[in-house]
Amino acid sequence: MKKIVTLTLVAAALAVSACNTISGVGRDVSAAGSAVTTGAETAKN
Repeated sequence: MKKIVTLTLVAAALAVSACNTISGVGRDVSAAGSAVTTGAETAKN
């Protein structure tokens, strides 16, 4: 029983850390997209 609880806690910790990592990547991609958009607008004018 103790082993199951430990494995469950480890799996939950990994799931939470993966979500935070994916969220960070999403913010980075969004920031890069904004930079490209700004550059395109500047070049257009």
